[in-house]
Amino acid sequence: MTDPLPVVAPSSARLLTAEEFRHLASVPPEAEWFANITNPSTQRAYRHGVGDFMRFTGIARPEEFRAVTRAHVIAWRDELGHRGLGGSTVRHRLASLASLFEYLCNRNAVTHNPVKGVQRPRTESGEGRTPALGDHQARALLAAPADDGIRGKRDRAILSTLLFHALRRDELCKLRVRDFRHARKGVPHLRVSGKGGKTRYLPLHPGTNALIHDYLDTAGHGDDDGGALFRPVRNNRTGRLNAAITPDGVYKLVRAYSAALGFEIGAHALRATAATNALDHQADIAKVQEWLGHANIATTRIYDHRRTRPEDSPTFKVAY
Repeated sequence: MTDPLPVVAPSSARLLTAEEFRHLASVPPEAEWFANITNPSTQRAYRHGVGDFMRFTGIARPEEFRAVTRAHVIAWRDELGHRGLGGSTVRHRLASLASLFEYLCNRNAVTHNPVKGVQRPRTESGEGRTPALGDHQARALLAAPADDGIRGKRDRAILSTLLFHALRRDELCKLRVRDFRHARKGVPHLRVSGKGGKTRYLPLHPGTNALIHDYLDTAGHGDDDGGALFRPVRNNRTGRLNAAITPDGVYKLVRAYSAALGFEIGAHALRATAATNALDHQADIAKVQEWLGHANIATTRIYDHRRTRPEDSPTFKVAY
């Protein structure tokens, strides 16, 4: 990927030096685009996608993006297909490149976006690939942490938070102690910092509320309002226990408990389970969209399996 922006030492007591101003004024728009992406997951995905395109085309300097044509993009798309990548992956790679060129167009660095008009692979179906658990599996997972110490109580609270509130891993890791103490019209709410800096407030499930209180009483950081809500039980590298559990830690936690139950899944499957369960029980899809923090309701429909249930098929409505 392109080089990051020059580092400017933070200080509230001075203005930019002439050297710092000169460096920032000379930043290529390509580097500026990447630095403007604040979500770590999006950064990783876009770095991977654009980096792959740069390797394919041999681009080594930011200004070389301005010579890219639609033919280059089509050739790259076809190469991704020849590698055996799925349609969804190819679409994501093209989306990362399109985002870069859209930014360059807005900055008048290029005259057009060469990704526009490039045919993208169709999605295989309107259903997501992430598996959703059955009710009996979800109940078993909630009861899986048998330890009654800090780890067991923390893990039960984490699993309940994921299964009843459909959070992304990053969203769960960003939770602060104060974020589960909001109330609206007398109902406890969870304050969630989602994608794009958007904040949403979710009614807190009573069972989750009780599990979090139990965890905090045992862990002892319930008074640290600004501190991380869910923390590692131990940290051998730093010896500090006040940092938040990492997204990778959440993934491994879910993976371990589910594998022990005989159905190994990732953390995102719990988000899919919550969304699917809510829709199956007749939750309004617009409310579920807001609950999940989706910008587009089409993304929410991926979790709506009601139209594919065999019992609802016209086959069983036919009567002779």
